[in-house]
Amino acid sequence: MVMNTLRRTMAQAIVEFLKQQYVARDGKNQPFFAGCSGIFGHGNVSGIGQALQEHKDFRYYQARNEQAMVHTAAAYAKMKNRLQTFACTSSIGPGATNMITGAAVATINRLPVLLLPGDIFARRNVAPVLQQLESEHSQDLSVNDCFRPVSRYWDRINRPDQIIAALPEAMRVLTSPAETGAVTLALPQDVQTEAFDYPVELFEKRTWTVPRNRPDQDALVRAVALIKRSERPLIVAGGGVIYSEAHETLRAFARQTGIPVCETHAGKGSVLNGDAFNLGAIGVTGNFAANRIAKRADLVIGIGTRYSDFTTASKTIFQRPDVQFVNINVAEFDAFKHSALPLVGDARVTLEELGAALSDWEVSSHYRNVCTELVSSWNAEVDRIYSIRNTPLPSQGEIIGIVNEAGDPEGVMVCAAGSLPGDLHKLWRARHAKQYHMEYGYSTMGYEIAGGLGIKMADPDREVYVLVGDGSYLMLSSDLVTSVQEGYKLTIVLMDNHGFKSIGGLSRSLGQEGFGTRYVYPRKGSLPGDEEDTVQTLPVDLATNAESLGAHVFRCLSHEDIVRALDASKSVSTTTVIYVQNDRYVDVPGYEAWWDVPVAEVSTMPGVQAAREAWTKMRAKERHHLEQDKAV
Repeated sequence: MVMNTLRRTMAQAIVEFLKQQYVARDGKNQPFFAGCSGIFGHGNVSGIGQALQEHKDFRYYQARNEQAMVHTAAAYAKMKNRLQTFACTSSIGPGATNMITGAAVATINRLPVLLLPGDIFARRNVAPVLQQLESEHSQDLSVNDCFRPVSRYWDRINRPDQIIAALPEAMRVLTSPAETGAVTLALPQDVQTEAFDYPVELFEKRTWTVPRNRPDQDALVRAVALIKRSERPLIVAGGGVIYSEAHETLRAFARQTGIPVCETHAGKGSVLNGDAFNLGAIGVTGNFAANRIAKRADLVIGIGTRYSDFTTASKTIFQRPDVQFVNINVAEFDAFKHSALPLVGDARVTLEELGAALSDWEVSSHYRNVCTELVSSWNAEVDRIYSIRNTPLPSQGEIIGIVNEAGDPEGVMVCAAGSLPGDLHKLWRARHAKQYHMEYGYSTMGYEIAGGLGIKMADPDREVYVLVGDGSYLMLSSDLVTSVQEGYKLTIVLMDNHGFKSIGGLSRSLGQEGFGTRYVYPRKGSLPGDEEDTVQTLPVDLATNAESLGAHVFRCLSHEDIVRALDASKSVSTTTVIYVQNDRYVDVPGYEAWWDVPVAEVSTMPGVQAAREAWTKMRAKERHHLEQDKAV
């Protein structure tokens, strides 16, 4: 039998393969890869770089920072509900290791991204090459081995024919609802340029179907019984609701049963502002409505959530001794958490089956009224914070209110790290399922602008509002240039409080006086305390910096300035930065939840001693959640 083959370099074969990969769900078929971002060096310039130049129908995007291009790919994948993504390529050495943070973001947030870092010579005879990490214990080791723990699939391609087996495995993981994350194929620079006679079938169109798996029917029956026995059930909506496109199904289920819904960071937008059953944010960054209901809930129905410590308030938020859990999740690992009755399956079809089985049941009118009153009280609290006019500098909470109310209601807000996510989780009123885009699985400073670019690339017709503090901006602002180059307009609200506002607040809460969190000149070789009024801040002009990178800038001094700038920004065609200094000490309150940050057991500082005493009392409230359903 004669096999039809095509002679290609290994790099050319990879690009041709990626072009032919499609994904389907609910009968909709689309290319899985929207293109490739990359920065070239000796590790990939004549391999993947040459292949991309040859295949101009596979779009290449020029990045400025390897970490940022992975963030852009992850944000794009999140906006596309994991049904489309980018490949990212780098040279060996620092170009590759710059992508490791991005890989961790993608894997922790369960977002598909394909990483193609260059690698050392497979033939070894010219070693050590530039940027090679040598090991006296193994010659089969490079910096790319650092990707192993932050990748859902990892492989090193030492022969050109190995991609025939590796590429389909990479696609299996990337398109798996349960296993997806970063996939890394380390590509030795010499092997990228080597040719092989590949079977033509490797380059034929292939469609990967993303299934909507249904849960075990016996488990479903048991879950229905648990729900019907419950008196104070609560739904915790996570990112899986949105990835499954189950938000409308969830809203219908909540209306039908009366079970209130609270949201994680990834799940915010699962229910919308104005829904009577919408308790809002839960946990450390949650509000009093959700947290009070959570503390007395007898049944928690987790949908597409992994129960991070912020959601569970470090395992203290669900306080009822006999509380039980039903978890709907495509990943068995998450479905079994908290000794739950697991419903391993797609969120949308599982909710549809639960809704049909519960057609004759709903919560009591008393419980429904309790929840409705709490929702009303919380909405009044949000109105109060939105109406603040702090002087001389605006507060973070009122700036969030301005963007929420004056921004395009069909737009998308993106944020990632610092104190902003906590305040946004509490205060943001979502008008559609994609309006709240938060990277909080890894809480990555620097994600914001690159992530905003990925969102805009995924849905160019939407306004994208990037909320970022000066700390995150200084870490990774380079892709302002990419947004200008590609014509993807972002509206960036840059809040300058001369330091790390979030860690300053955390430090003060631990009795440590905000040590090392302000951008000020040192005194006598050490940084002054956060509370000192006589410090001299640094002469850094972030607004001018943004202008130098190609952005249109509005400089704001007051609440009214920000409102006017947001309105004026709508008529600007290029990326816009709304620069404002804000008060680093005016915080949105915490609402009856706790986060476990261990405090020094021994200290000469009275503030630390008091914080340790308070920590010890709260630490005793943490639970293991071992209660199980005894009915079989």
